[in-house]
Amino acid sequence: MDSLAELDARVAGCAACPRLVEWRQEVGRTRRAAFRDWTYWARPVPGFGPADASLLIVGLAPAAHGGNRTGRMFTGDRSGDVLYQALYDVGLASQPAAVSADDGLTLHGVRVTAPVHCAPPGNRPTPAERDTCRPWLVRELRLLRPTLRAVVVLGAFGWQAALPALAEAGWAVPRPRPAFAHGARVPLDGLDLFGCFHVSRRNTFTGRLTPAMLREVLRTAARTAGLPVTG
Repeated sequence: MDSLAELDARVAGCAACPRLVEWRQEVGRTRRAAFRDWTYWARPVPGFGPADASLLIVGLAPAAHGGNRTGRMFTGDRSGDVLYQALYDVGLASQPAAVSADDGLTLHGVRVTAPVHCAPPGNRPTPAERDTCRPWLVRELRLLRPTLRAVVVLGAFGWQAALPALAEAGWAVPRPRPAFAHGARVPLDGLDLFGCFHVSRRNTFTGRLTPAMLREVLRTAARTAGLPVTG
C-alpha cells in the first residue's frame, strides 16, 4: 500500500473481525426508521481528509447509523455534528455540517480516522478487535509521516490505541506511556500528541466537553501543525 487511496480501498474491504462484520451488516439491513430510505454503507469506514494532512484526528469507531450508514468518518451522527462544526469554526473545514459522503465537505490540512474502522455493538470494540485493526492505523501514520505534525486523540480508548500505533509507525513514545487527559500534550520526535474528551453525546450533553473546549484543543493542535486558524 503505497498511497492513502490504496489504503482506504483496502480498509473498506476488510472482514477480519467476524463480530463486527455481522453487526455492521445487520444494522445495514434493519436500518433505523429515520433512515429507512438509505442504502447503508455497512462496510469498514476509511479515513477522510487530504493525503498531505499535517493534523490527524483519531476517534474511536464509526457510529452504527452514522459512518456505517454514510461511509465517511463522523458523518451523519451527533458526534460528527459537534466535531465538524468545531473544525469549521476554527477554519479547518469548508462547511459546518457533514450529512453524506457527497455533501461537498472538504478538510483543510486535516485528516480524520479511527483505530477501529467498523461500527461495534454498543460503540464498544473489544481489545482484540482494536489490536486486529491496528495495522491499518500504523500504515496510515506511516503514509502521513512526511507531513504530519500533530495528532488529536478523542477519548481514552483512542489514546490507548494510538500510542502503540505511533510507536510501531516509528515515533519514540515515552515509557511509561503517558496517561490520557483532556488537554494533555505529549511531544514526540517531530510530532505533538494532544488529548481531548470524545465528542460523544454523553460528553457533549452533560457539558463535560463544551464546544469552546473542543475548539481550544483544535486551535492549539492546528497551530502546532502549522495550519492557519480563525477565531
